[in-house]
Amino acid sequence: MLLRPFALLLSSALLAPQALAEVHEVKMLNRGADGAMVYEPDHLRIAPGDSVRFLPTQNGHNAASIATLLPTGAEPFKSKLNQPVEQTFRVPGLYGIQCIPHLAMGMVMLIQVGEPTGHTQSLPDNLPARAKARLQVQLEKLEAGQ
Repeated sequence: MLLRPFALLLSSALLAPQALAEVHEVKMLNRGADGAMVYEPDHLRIAPGDSVRFLPTQNGHNAASIATLLPTGAEPFKSKLNQPVEQTFRVPGLYGIQCIPHLAMGMVMLIQVGEPTGHTQSLPDNLPARAKARLQVQLEKLEAGQ
């Protein structure tokens, strides 16, 4: 009879970290506070195990990882156009996110999972100029603790 309460206690303890994980919402917009073709917010700092729910508030958008801006061991992802998607980020590091149809227009964002490594992160050279410029601003905000 003592085994059953112990099993319940053990299963509760194993599920507790999942219960503490947060879900952050990001809107995909044609026009936002920072201009056209944006994610709002444009950068996040989250804990490992947290999720981000990408909401296509306006049509024509998706959320996809930038292959050259992922932590080692992280799995790439890509949502369907005009579909919400929830992605859980387990591997610590810096993730670049893009709207594939609007990458050239600079529709990108950064997600810092866990603590920064302490060294200056460089951005991939193969990004369109507008996307790279926005990512640089977002990176500076993250490094400043914003």
